[in-house]
Amino acid sequence: MRNKGCMSAGTIGIALLVIAVLVFFWGKNGYNSFVAKEQTVNTKWSNVETVYQKRANLIPNLERTVKSYSQFEQETLTKVIEARSKATSITIDPTNMTEADLAKFQAAQGALSGTLSKLMAVVEQYPNLKADQQYLNFQREYIAIENSIRSETVYFNEAANDYNITIKSFPNNILANFTNFKEKPTFKAAAGAENAPEVFTN
Repeated sequence: MRNKGCMSAGTIGIALLVIAVLVFFWGKNGYNSFVAKEQTVNTKWSNVETVYQKRANLIPNLERTVKSYSQFEQETLTKVIEARSKATSITIDPTNMTEADLAKFQAAQGALSGTLSKLMAVVEQYPNLKADQQYLNFQREYIAIENSIRSETVYFNEAANDYNITIKSFPNNILANFTNFKEKPTFKAAAGAENAPEVFTN
């Protein structure tokens, strides 16, 4: 009976050891997967910030070009400058990003898109300004950047959704909760910040 008891205890010990090893490797692989996917999200967010900053960097040149036309509606230009200031003042830490953070960022960028659209619609009424080489340069760069914004926000959403699915799937959700990996917010298409506005006419 003692031998059977010892064998039973030994078998249980081995089984527990095997389970512990399996849990360790599952946890290690799962954790490393979360880290890799979160890093991808952070990288995609950096790309998003970069293209939005490129757009903001275009505005001083636009301002100088428009101001050279004294008849232009300065109120419209002022609104663009104010919207740019607000948009560039919002910074987000991607490691602690919340829905509210992204919504605030997207709203500010959307407001800038809206004021730029209005300004460029007004430019259509000024043939000389519309044909100005500096303005044409801005127009070309602006279209390219808006297309990049649309692409980069899509890439960010894809990375965030992949990460979210991974940490919310069972049994990964147990490990994610234990290790404090949290769901990432995504851009909402309804806000329109990631869509290139159709502001130019031929």
